[in-house]
Amino acid sequence: MNLKPHLSFWQILNMNVGFFGIQYSFGLQQSAVNPIYDFLGASPDEIPLLNLAGPVTGLLVQPIIGALSDKTWHPRWGRRKPYFLIGALLCSLALIAFPFSSSLWMAAGLLWILDAGNNMAMEPYRAFVADKLNDDQRPLGFQMQSFFTGFGQTLANLSLFIFPMIIVGKTGSLPTWVFASFFLGAICSVGSIWWSMRTTQEIPPSEEELAHIHAQKGGVLEPLKEIFSAIAEMPKLLWQLALVYLFQWYALFCYWQNSSKSIALSIWNATPQSDPEAYEQAVSWTGLVNGWYNIVTFLVAFALVGLAKKYSPRITHALCLTAAAIGFLFFPHIHDKSLLFFAITGFGIGWASMMGIPYLIVVSEIPKERYGVYMGIINMMIVVPMIIQNLTFGYIMKHFLHNDARLAITLAGILLICSALLTLRMKPKTTTQSA
Repeated sequence: MNLKPHLSFWQILNMNVGFFGIQYSFGLQQSAVNPIYDFLGASPDEIPLLNLAGPVTGLLVQPIIGALSDKTWHPRWGRRKPYFLIGALLCSLALIAFPFSSSLWMAAGLLWILDAGNNMAMEPYRAFVADKLNDDQRPLGFQMQSFFTGFGQTLANLSLFIFPMIIVGKTGSLPTWVFASFFLGAICSVGSIWWSMRTTQEIPPSEEELAHIHAQKGGVLEPLKEIFSAIAEMPKLLWQLALVYLFQWYALFCYWQNSSKSIALSIWNATPQSDPEAYEQAVSWTGLVNGWYNIVTFLVAFALVGLAKKYSPRITHALCLTAAAIGFLFFPHIHDKSLLFFAITGFGIGWASMMGIPYLIVVSEIPKERYGVYMGIINMMIVVPMIIQNLTFGYIMKHFLHNDARLAITLAGILLICSALLTLRMKPKTTTQSA
């Protein structure tokens, strides 16, 4: 029996505003961190290992935070919101410190802290939507997160294009505009989380749920026991999603790590070592290109709600992945920088789906008392492919792709086609998730 109140569009928007700050920070990770590594002297085959922080912290932090939040309730702070706030504060401190990196390993260390904060803030947000919204409103809730994903990452990427035009010179080893982008990210992270916490109250647990929460409290190892128990009892559909994610997220890391270098090669015929000034132009243009795909994301996010209801989330996601794959396959062969926007539009459509639609496919098969831990496990499915990519792709890049970033983008397109085909093989037990 569904007793959750029907929320207005603006109430759903307010509860998801915090996702904006989280995704601004992720946008900087996607588009600014790897160029910073390049500016600090990293070679192309070192980049995957330097990015290991993100997936490892996601693997450790998200399921644990999910399990803890399932068993948390405070009359003032709620269930999920304490984790939003702590994660946002940690993220903001790391963003402020990141531009002061004087070496590769200092930057890599700060990335570990930054990603831990992002993951701590983001994981409870998925469960927050499932907690607050009834079946009819969940598509809008999850796609509202896609909207703020696009909006936050758009501003992050546009900062990489606009700030270099108005903030010139260097501070230490890095261009001064890097500092402005990261400082703005710190403000957005805390400010947007504060807004959502201020405007949205969590639904108090019933007496039975509260008794269950108190009964489940245990020692330090209790969250790990809960995670392993949930994995052992995981529905078949989630295992199918894990296979989809293996190809999908491996592909995305290939793109994010190599987009600037691919554009530098195809448009400027330059590398970070051969022509640093041309490469800085390529980084700036990459920010604009990535900003465009995120604009596409927040423009189409709500349209996907209707498509998911009409054709099912599974079909919608497969079509969006195909659009992204086609864009990646064209991307490295474009020599007119303006045409890159047409190619990356497909990824914008795919990214809008990736941020919300897979949760619609599986949420109806997740027990409501385990929303937190299962949302954390779903995010484990994201980070495990990233870890595999970071550990294997350096070797592939060096020995099979000849450190050519354009070939890495092509491989990403092929992997997304595989992911789309695997999505079509998913067989939900019910169709109510699209209702």
